[in-house]
Amino acid sequence: MKVLICDATAQAALDMISEAGIEVVNKPDITPEELLEEIVEYDAMVVRSRTKVRKPVIDKAIKLKAIVRGGVGLDNIDVKYAGSKGIQVLNTPSASTAAVAELAIGYIFALARNIHQMTISMEEGEWAKKSFSGTEISGKTLGLIGAGRIARSVGQKANALGMRVIAYDPYVDEAPGIGMVEALDALFSSADYISMHVPYTKETHNILNAEAFEKMKAGVYVVNCGRGSTIDEDALFDALKSGKVAGAALDVYTEEPSMGHKLYTLEQVIGSPHIGAGTAEAKARVGTEVAKNVINALKA
Repeated sequence: MKVLICDATAQAALDMISEAGIEVVNKPDITPEELLEEIVEYDAMVVRSRTKVRKPVIDKAIKLKAIVRGGVGLDNIDVKYAGSKGIQVLNTPSASTAAVAELAIGYIFALARNIHQMTISMEEGEWAKKSFSGTEISGKTLGLIGAGRIARSVGQKANALGMRVIAYDPYVDEAPGIGMVEALDALFSSADYISMHVPYTKETHNILNAEAFEKMKAGVYVVNCGRGSTIDEDALFDALKSGKVAGAALDVYTEEPSMGHKLYTLEQVIGSPHIGAGTAEAKARVGTEVAKNVINALKA
């Protein structure tokens, strides 16, 4: 049995798989063209967010029994088509919860206190003590769009910081410490901060659009450490320019990699290159879960 590692995966995970008697071929920089040529040889494949597993790849993968995604979202995999071919699609939903939740909370702090802007000012040799006026997050309302595992972790941390937490999720009736609202409009009209925690689907495509921004409180802050394409980036740009949105923090984008994006011409936007799960601890947990999934799928 052979497994193809298509994206960077912890060495400890590769060792676990090898020790189980499965041959590991580690090609973390494999191109789409190379993948089409090679996948025919493998019983399982491991991907993160970089590698796309669509119909052409699945059609070539005549021996494939499992696709293992190191991470939460499965939007880079054609799950339904894989299932129709008898291929299991597995992920590691809990391994990166703490890392992503902490990044979202960190961004809320950074937006509230203008940390990025002040750092740039200091780097330019300024002492602009009177130029930056931040706000406190205690007493503010955090609106979570989505109430899954990561959102609940963000809510728990926000509660501890004195924030009021509300959430909209049509698939969740209640969550500890979170006030569930029945409509997005109710969240838009109440939230001082909005944090995105939904998968990318047809229903969530650009769920934050121009109309949604119009319904929000003036001066709202938006954080997205969830999935790209859930925010209409052009509408967000306009809302930031108008001042309707006071600031935004982004870890995910409609197109990735996202370089030279016009949103980053605005000083009130901060961000990162999709590194929500990028902690040493999360990588280790993801690796362990990936290895277990591969072993269970091929040794069952």
